[in-house]
Amino acid sequence: MIIAVPIAGEIKFYPLTGADLRISMSTPVFFFILLWSRKIHPVAAGFLTGSAVVCFRVILDKLQVGSFDFPDHFPVFFYYMVFAAFFHVFKVKKLYHRPLLIGLVGMVLEIMGNFSEMTIRHYTTDMKMTTSGFLIIVGVAIIRSFFVLGFFNTILVRETRLAEEQQRKRTEEVLLLVSNLYVEMFQLEKSAKNAEQLTSACYTIYRDLKTLNNQNEAQAMLKIAGELHEIKKDNQRIYAGLSKLMAKEKLDDFMNIREIISVVTISNKNYGELLGKSIDFQVNITGVHSEYRTFILLSLINNLVANAVEAIRQEGQIVLTVERVLDFVKICIKDNGNGISEKNKMYIFEPGFTTKFDQAGIASNGIGLSYTRNVIENLNGTINLVESEKEKGTTFEIQLPVINLINKTR
Repeated sequence: MIIAVPIAGEIKFYPLTGADLRISMSTPVFFFILLWSRKIHPVAAGFLTGSAVVCFRVILDKLQVGSFDFPDHFPVFFYYMVFAAFFHVFKVKKLYHRPLLIGLVGMVLEIMGNFSEMTIRHYTTDMKMTTSGFLIIVGVAIIRSFFVLGFFNTILVRETRLAEEQQRKRTEEVLLLVSNLYVEMFQLEKSAKNAEQLTSACYTIYRDLKTLNNQNEAQAMLKIAGELHEIKKDNQRIYAGLSKLMAKEKLDDFMNIREIISVVTISNKNYGELLGKSIDFQVNITGVHSEYRTFILLSLINNLVANAVEAIRQEGQIVLTVERVLDFVKICIKDNGNGISEKNKMYIFEPGFTTKFDQAGIASNGIGLSYTRNVIENLNGTINLVESEKEKGTTFEIQLPVINLINKTR
């Protein structure tokens, strides 16, 4: 500030011929920095800047004319001090939500600063203040204040948009994380049930072995039953914790279908790029829609779309269609990927069935479509494989009752 303002002060013009009335760019720079700065105290800024301007002009005169003309320059110190002091008194930084008022206050501050400087000059240099000169000061104050305000608001709008974009990305990440937790909850619930069944079976074998007087084998089986029981308890504790997390509803539990689809498409476009694929997403939403349960619907759609992304080789297209049909929401996910072979169609909804293997040859858990069908059936909905041909793509269709997507207690 103490460097920029003195230099900007040398960009000046004299509107009144023969009068010592100087209009420069120092005030817009000073006003802008006061608005923009978060830590600089206005009064300290006024003192330091006023002193810097006076010193700069005195030194400049010495270099250009060869003499110090301190009396001609020191009144400008009071301009910056008065401007900054009342900037602090009026608490201008708290008026960011009222831009018009900032412009008006800036105009008043400049007039007050100029009036204080002209008063000092009147007594030190016999400078006369005329009506025309005062009107010019007012006019210039209006133009400069609103010029600064316009520039400052442009920066504020840009910062706000950047902050909103960052917040949107964070929200999308959290939404996807929570929706994925629903899948993990289903997996945990299934694992706990399996552990309970295995525990019961092991205990039955233990009793049979004990009856046959096979004590060593019986004790070994009892130990296995106990460990399986602990696994079931651990899964139940984790499941309870996740259920409690879901019940907090800290995020938006209900969202517009367009926002949900937007989160799915953006995240899966990024997923496709991560896999080195170029995928074009087409979205068609028709009908009148209420706000739906965010996480359940997001996890269902995201699961199917992620599968579609994985089914596409290098380039492809995924079409998402959402329509309201009476009391149902119909969602279609269509891709032009590898498709599903005839022999695999009857197994795709079976838990554990998968055709996906990583680079090490390890199969995925095969839980995605079985989870999706389970959740849809719990909502009294349906999911169908509409069509799928090898090398031509796949289309899934979901139908869900609207009442179960807007009902918070289900």
